[in-house]
Amino acid sequence: MENSLVLHQLRCNGVLEGIRICRKGFPSRILYGDFKQRYRILNASAIPEGQFIDSKKASEKLLSSIEVDHNQYKFGHTKVFFKAGLLGVLEEMRDERLAVLMTRIQAVSRGYVSRLKFKEMTRKRESIYILQYNLRSFMNVKNWLWMRLFFKIKPLLRSAEAEKEMQNMKEEFSKLKEDFTNSETRRKELEEKMVVLVQEKNDLYFQIQAERDNLIDAEERYEGMIKSKIHLEAKVKELTERIEEEEEINSEITARKRKLEDECSELKRDIDDLELTIAKVEKEKYATENKVQNLTEELTTMEEVLLKNSKEMKSLQEVHQQTLDDLQAEEDKVSTLAKTKLKLEQQVDDARIEELEEEIESERAACAKVEKQRSDLSRELEEISERLEEAGGATAAQIEMNKKRETELQKLRRDLEEAILQHESVTATLRKKQADSVAELGEQIENLQRVKQKLEKEKSEYKMEIDDMSSHMEGILKSKANIERQCRSLEDQCQEYKAKAEEAQRALTDFTSQNARLQAENGELTRNVEEKESTISQVNRVKAVCTQQIDELKRLLEEEIKAKNALAHGLQSSRHDCDLLREQFEEEQEAKAELQRCMSKANSEVAQWRTKYETDAIQRTEELEEAKKRLAQRLQDSEEQTEAVNAKCASLEKTKQRLQAEVEDLMVEMDRANAASAILDKKQKNFDKILAEWKQKYEESQSELEASQRESRTLSTDLFKLKNAYEEALDHLENMKRENKNLQQEIADVAEQVGQSAKTILELEKAVKQAEQDKIDVQTALEEAESSLEHEEAKILHVQLELNQVKSELDRKVAEKEEEIDLLKRNYQRTIDTLQSALDSETRSRNEAVRLKKKMDGDLNEMEIQLGHANRQAADTHRQLRTLQGQLKDTQVHLDDALHGQEDLKEQLAIVERRNALMTTEIEEMRAALEQSDRCRKMAEQELVDVSEKMQFLHTQTTSLNNTKKKMETDITQLQSEVEDAVQEARNADEKAKKAIMDAAMMADELKKEQDTSAHLERMKKNLETTVKDLQHRLDEAEQITMKGGRKEIQKLETRVKDLENELEGEQKRSAESVKGLRKYERRIKELTYQSEEDKKNVARLQDLVNKLQLKVKAFKRQCEEAEEQTSMHLSKLRKVQHELEEAEERADIAESQVNKLRTKSRDFGSKGIENYKKLDGLAPISMLIND
Repeated sequence: MENSLVLHQLRCNGVLEGIRICRKGFPSRILYGDFKQRYRILNASAIPEGQFIDSKKASEKLLSSIEVDHNQYKFGHTKVFFKAGLLGVLEEMRDERLAVLMTRIQAVSRGYVSRLKFKEMTRKRESIYILQYNLRSFMNVKNWLWMRLFFKIKPLLRSAEAEKEMQNMKEEFSKLKEDFTNSETRRKELEEKMVVLVQEKNDLYFQIQAERDNLIDAEERYEGMIKSKIHLEAKVKELTERIEEEEEINSEITARKRKLEDECSELKRDIDDLELTIAKVEKEKYATENKVQNLTEELTTMEEVLLKNSKEMKSLQEVHQQTLDDLQAEEDKVSTLAKTKLKLEQQVDDARIEELEEEIESERAACAKVEKQRSDLSRELEEISERLEEAGGATAAQIEMNKKRETELQKLRRDLEEAILQHESVTATLRKKQADSVAELGEQIENLQRVKQKLEKEKSEYKMEIDDMSSHMEGILKSKANIERQCRSLEDQCQEYKAKAEEAQRALTDFTSQNARLQAENGELTRNVEEKESTISQVNRVKAVCTQQIDELKRLLEEEIKAKNALAHGLQSSRHDCDLLREQFEEEQEAKAELQRCMSKANSEVAQWRTKYETDAIQRTEELEEAKKRLAQRLQDSEEQTEAVNAKCASLEKTKQRLQAEVEDLMVEMDRANAASAILDKKQKNFDKILAEWKQKYEESQSELEASQRESRTLSTDLFKLKNAYEEALDHLENMKRENKNLQQEIADVAEQVGQSAKTILELEKAVKQAEQDKIDVQTALEEAESSLEHEEAKILHVQLELNQVKSELDRKVAEKEEEIDLLKRNYQRTIDTLQSALDSETRSRNEAVRLKKKMDGDLNEMEIQLGHANRQAADTHRQLRTLQGQLKDTQVHLDDALHGQEDLKEQLAIVERRNALMTTEIEEMRAALEQSDRCRKMAEQELVDVSEKMQFLHTQTTSLNNTKKKMETDITQLQSEVEDAVQEARNADEKAKKAIMDAAMMADELKKEQDTSAHLERMKKNLETTVKDLQHRLDEAEQITMKGGRKEIQKLETRVKDLENELEGEQKRSAESVKGLRKYERRIKELTYQSEEDKKNVARLQDLVNKLQLKVKAFKRQCEEAEEQTSMHLSKLRKVQHELEEAEERADIAESQVNKLRTKSRDFGSKGIENYKKLDGLAPISMLIND
């Protein structure tokens, strides 16, 4: 862990600055805007409302205008800093000001209310006076003769105006009738719209379910793709690392090859030089005799140089000894300073403990005093109560005693407040002293550490110099010994020169053989290099093949999933079609039964009418015969229509049988498709198991590496957490002290209320006990905090030791993991072959599934054609029903004529009235039938029921029934129009939902782009040097944060989609309830107005839903903008990190330049020693010549 880097981070984050401000005595701080908003109420006139004033200036004006100690706060750039206790004073002032304002507002409001009441009372009083006056005057006048005459004439005058009133009533009745018809038409329109809305809601519900299934499938695919992407990225990283290792090995091999070639060339040169020397030795033999004298002189000079070097060596040894002594002294100083530091820390701890003990004792003494005073007061109160019971009416003495007690209580309060203030001042001084001592000790420790570092650097530099000098001296001594040896050997060499010449010839032969061997080794090395290059190219090819295979596997998986989903969707649609056909067949059967029932009723009614007309219509035989003929014609028409309906029923039964056969065939094919899908699922599961096993093996190897890295990271984070815990403990201490102060204030408030009752005394005792308990808790918390600090320091040392151990273990594990990675590479090649075979089998099964899907599509198309035929038949039935309605209107006209002719017959009127009662019951039955027809949603059956009803009521239906029929028809048209409007609104809602889904898809694409950019950044980071690893970890963490943020946003969108679905379900439930209400209200025609209001409410709800959807779309757009802002923030962070990287590279360049300078200095120093050595080597051949 780098101390300088940690300090730099703390300084950049503002932690050190915050600690410095708290040390200076300003623990609390508030932004200028917040301060202005909260405390402006203290003096609103200081900040005028009309003009704009900066928050800082406004807060300065506010604080200067308030009666507060101006040394208790200071202004910063963006915040106001307060000393301890000032915020509490400001809050108390604010509470008092608020209390004053609230009382004023209450007084104004109460005055206003009382004035209103007074006005009302005066108005009532005046009205009572007027009533009394009028009653008195009436009582005086009522017995006069002319008044009695007026009372008798007034009702006669009213009867003359009765005709005008009747006309007015008729006009009002006509207006009301028109309004009623308008409301009826409006109700029918709303009912039609409601039916359309219900249908559209159902369609929307099915569409939403389908979209939900698609969303779930898309999410599963997305998660699978993310997992596979992570896995592939890990593989790509491994392959790139292996390629880099192979490239390093190749570079090493090429370097060795170049070295060997250089050695070969040097050996060849040596051979040539030896050959030349052999030729020159004989020539120089005679020349060396002349140079022997010069060499003797040079020997004397070299001996003098050696003596000088020995003297310099002694002086250097003395300097080295002095530096060692200085270093020892400095180390002794450091040890003494560390001991003094420990002693000072112990002294500080002892002083702190003593101070805390003194504070505890003083607080205990104060508490004891308070308890004594409280006990005295309680005794005095008891005595006062006894005296009160004895004295009874001595109130004046009691008041005086109460005043005395109140003065004594005030004195006690003042004493308590003074004691609290003294305690706070003592604690503040102790804190300041402690903070100053800690700061001084910290500065001393930092200075000692700096001195220690400087000494260690000087020590290392001196050691380097001593090592260089010792190596230089050893080289000089060796050179001296070599010179002496060479002098001795020159004599022997001169004698054995001929033998050496022969040995040189032998060496020539050896060199030639060695050259041949080196050339062979060179060839082998070149072959190895070529093999390595071929392996690298093979690895690259394998990598490319793996990526291609992985992409193909992904594509095949996606295709399989799509085919599977399509088959499932086809299954669902075919099942849905089968259910619809079944329901249609059952409805047709029910319609057939109802038609037969209507036919039987019509026949019975025809018989009744026949008997009636035979008995009653003797006088009007001709008219009855004409009516009979018309009825016979209508019966024939109705019978023809029933035969046509029966024929249609037979055709529908045939179509039903054919559709059942097709459904059975479809079920067989569906079973086959299910079996094929089960086989495919089994294969998919086996394939997934194989992949999971290999992924598990790879993840285990990766998890071990990551675990070791995580351990190192957790250790560093634990250190940071411990520091944060220490700071939190300090904050907790300050909070507890503030709470202690508040509790003391509460105790003082309770002490003021002692004179009220004995109950308040008990509460005071409880509060004092609680305060003592809190005080004890604070003391224990302080002790625990100190012990935790010592424990955390020990933990830090232990963690540093563990870090060193972890680093060594990491190096060992990395070596082991590299070997395991090679084994995994071989195993992956085998698995790829097995996967290829599995893929082939999967493609075959997929082709079979596609063929089955095509067959199912063809069957579905045939079913759709059959449904079109059925729809055409239904349209034909609608046309026939319309013709029947026209005929019914004609019959109604004839019936009206017959009824006008039969009005004179009283007996027929009585029969008609009886039949009317019967028909009302039948109307209720037919309304129940109408409800069934509404459930089935078949307008054709409803119109058939209407025809049957109208056939039953041909002779007895009055004009009121015709009006009701017309109203029902208008209601149906209105309901249809409302249903169409609701369908349109549902389509609009569907389009908006699709837009929201498209927005979600756009968000997913943006997330993918962000992931691609993060992968590109990771590739760029891999090419950086090892010194920037810490910064790379930070970048990875930032990218993970972005991924988490994106996933969170996707989850938020999904939750919002679910909320929308829940709202839609709620709306569907409401719509179902409204449908039930409609059916109930159809039975009760009188409550249609209430139903229209409910329809209006439903329309308003739909509009609210549309508005909500629009708001949610806006929210989605806002989230997109927030995501873009987050991306811009991450880009700015990346730029900062890149800037820091550039700075680190510049530092590395500076360090490299310094290293190069030091190397040049060492080379210069070494070159001087080599030149001296070469001079001594040059004397060797001369001594050989002298010996010859």
